[in-house]
Amino acid sequence: MSKIIVGIIYGGRSNEHEVSLRSAASVFKRLDRSRFEAKTIYIDKNGVWRWVEIPESFITDNDASLPIMTSAPEVVLLSKGVFSFQDQKNFGRKEKVDVMMPMLHGKNCEDGTLQGLFESAEVPYTGSGVLGSAIGMDKEISKRLAEIAGIPIVPYRVAHSWDSKEKILALLEDAEKNLHFPMFIKAAREGSSVGVYKVKTRDEFVSKISEAFKYDQKVLIEQAIEAREIEFAVLQNADRSKLPLVSIPAEIVPSGGHEFYSYDAKYNDENGAIVKVPAEISQSLTQKLTQLVQNIFIALELEGYARIDLFLDKNSTPEKPVFYLNEVNTLPGFTSISMFPQLWEASGTPYTELLTKLLDLALLRSKG
Repeated sequence: MSKIIVGIIYGGRSNEHEVSLRSAASVFKRLDRSRFEAKTIYIDKNGVWRWVEIPESFITDNDASLPIMTSAPEVVLLSKGVFSFQDQKNFGRKEKVDVMMPMLHGKNCEDGTLQGLFESAEVPYTGSGVLGSAIGMDKEISKRLAEIAGIPIVPYRVAHSWDSKEKILALLEDAEKNLHFPMFIKAAREGSSVGVYKVKTRDEFVSKISEAFKYDQKVLIEQAIEAREIEFAVLQNADRSKLPLVSIPAEIVPSGGHEFYSYDAKYNDENGAIVKVPAEISQSLTQKLTQLVQNIFIALELEGYARIDLFLDKNSTPEKPVFYLNEVNTLPGFTSISMFPQLWEASGTPYTELLTKLLDLALLRSKG
């Protein structure tokens, strides 16, 4: 049988460009070569799509990232997974892939925009569809829908970049009265804790909300709570009539002087967090949180796979635990040390097998 050709797409115009290079490299190296053939498409920071020829020898290379290839030939996606070359040297050349595997993170991929392109081109792809991706990327919309579905959320307010100074100050007054310091200021549609700030005073509030508007026109003001961060990895069940599959839980404990799991703690400080796999919680609580995670996956129209992060209030008791949805991530990191593959590895599904499951789900969905 001929191999299934997988188009691994990486790079992109978001603030998480460099993280994408590492995720894509891990996927390229660990794809099951007995079933799949890997092709790589790099989207540069200007949004140009480029066909990159990665030698198979890269599989055994210790380099952690796929290369930035601004000199690679430009391509455009036609229908049915066909890429057409646009440069003079290769003009007229076409290459086809059978299924897309986006390994980009953040805006212009994780938010449903790329998924919409794939739908228009009628090509299968891994992960959530247009709606689930858009919902998952927007922290405010996902909270709003979760609350309607009866899922506990942390109290929050919303600000927009076009709000007047008077409206922002009124929002500050409301937050001080109905929430309380410390609070989190969060860009609503960024990932990897980009544009997230913990504020403890009125001056910090005003300063950091201006900073957050540099990343997004919509910003959340969220109550900071003393909580443990518990994370689960979720896979859609191949039988859609059954509940999604959920990994064992993990706990993220910020360390090295980090007050929360910031971008620096995640990617720039090897001592930025302690990761406990599995999380040190009871079996009964694990079962309860697993059911909650399944409900979140369904309520937010997620597909394929996702990482779902919860808060467990430190001030609650084991008898009456209080927990909240923190956020969902529909395109989590896929480096060898990223939480999503780590959790499935610890749950009995090795990295390569996990990739195969994701691709099989994508191909299954394309059949209707």
